[in-house]
Amino acid sequence: MTKAFVSGCSGPTLTPDETSFFRKENPWGLILFARNIETPDQVRALTSAFREATGRKTAPVLIDQEGGRVQRMKPPHWPKYPAPKLFGDLFETNEKAATRAAWLGARLIAYDLEAVGITIGCLPCLDIRFPETVDAIGDRAISGDPEIVTKLGNEMVKGAFAGGILPVIKHIPGHGRAQVDSHFELPRVSASKSALESVDFRPFKALSHVSLGMTAHIVYEGIDAAKAGTQSAAVIQDVIRKELGFNGCLMSDDLSMKALGGDYESRSRKVIEAGCDIVLHCNGDMDEMLAVAKAVPELKGDARARCETALNGLKAPEPGFDRDEALNEFLELTGRQAV
Repeated sequence: MTKAFVSGCSGPTLTPDETSFFRKENPWGLILFARNIETPDQVRALTSAFREATGRKTAPVLIDQEGGRVQRMKPPHWPKYPAPKLFGDLFETNEKAATRAAWLGARLIAYDLEAVGITIGCLPCLDIRFPETVDAIGDRAISGDPEIVTKLGNEMVKGAFAGGILPVIKHIPGHGRAQVDSHFELPRVSASKSALESVDFRPFKALSHVSLGMTAHIVYEGIDAAKAGTQSAAVIQDVIRKELGFNGCLMSDDLSMKALGGDYESRSRKVIEAGCDIVLHCNGDMDEMLAVAKAVPELKGDARARCETALNGLKAPEPGFDRDEALNEFLELTGRQAV
């Protein structure tokens, strides 16, 4: 029985307690952070150990590897990639170069992930950048223009798929208007629903065919003034599913962020009740992991079907990719002398 959550772990190897937990609770997936990353061989062993514990050879392993500030796998073993804003800035002067750079950037990241057994890369960030956008998003946002975000986000999706990695569109239905950091408090967005529809929603609607998505811990007052989007049926069922047409596997943003109140059992239940398929819990705290596992259901029905459809879309990397050649081209396009 697979349960409807993704868990973190505490370090670069699984502890005996974590191995026992994963064997017993069988979460859908594992997400890795910098604390879990040392060397390629070590990461490969960690991803294998998780799959062995769950008894599922295809159990997904996720990571946030966007470039810029959000990059868990770092030098000296992996290149340092630029933040996605660079692609949007380049688009303003050279659309062809920006389009190629966005594809190459995601393709190179996918190469790094696939080589160590990671199957899901949590990119692209399709949030629109506004003058007031909080730094927690900041240069993670490709652009302030929804058309540019859509075009370059689509290239990143294609680059990830070409490299044998499943992408995740985030943070549905848009995090760009947040003015406080949801890692520490709950943002509230006062923009009307029509304003959100005309700007924020557009990239997510255009890329709603992508099979994995992640919600935002934001109160959209024009949609549901009482609940964060992650725990709001109005946001998930009426906006994300119906209006935006996203029919893929929908996971929450990290439950261990401080934007959501209540204990971890209640947080988890509210996420599932609102319509998320998967609860995401990242910090590797065993007490919290146990509470999440207690609250979430078996993955079944439509949620299971959406998760299976997503994983069935995972293909081997397309042949003929020369990593060194691609990296040199990427450096040339982005004007970076070293990464």
